Amino acid sequence: MTKEIIYCILLFVLGQILVWFQLNGQFLWTSFRKYEALLILTGIPITWIFIEATRQGYTAFNGLLWPQRFLAFVCGIFVFTIFTWLFKGEGLTTKTFLSLALAGTIVGIQIFWK
Repeated sequence: MTKEIIYCILLFVLGQILVWFQLNGQFLWTSFRKYEALLILTGIPITWIFIEATRQGYTAFNGLLWPQRFLAFVCGIFVFTIFTWLFKGEGLTTKTFLSLALAGTIVGIQIFWK
């Protein structure tokens, strides 16, 4: 695995974490509802994070776009699962667990299948 792939994944995870708080913070803290305009402005640095992650992925996968799209999706699924469990107490069902296993398989295919 190249440093570009690692950087790409780390940036996608960071972006997904920030998006989770941006979108779901309103259900946890009243300040997120009260200061919605400021929350909207956080979209600017979050967008830059996703742009940079895509750039790194594009380089790592020799100009292909699909691999980093799958990585972004899977990073989002894992972050959503973990943070929804941590902050909202929504547990893992068998269906969710199997979906996560399939998501992990997608990442493995994109990274290791040449």
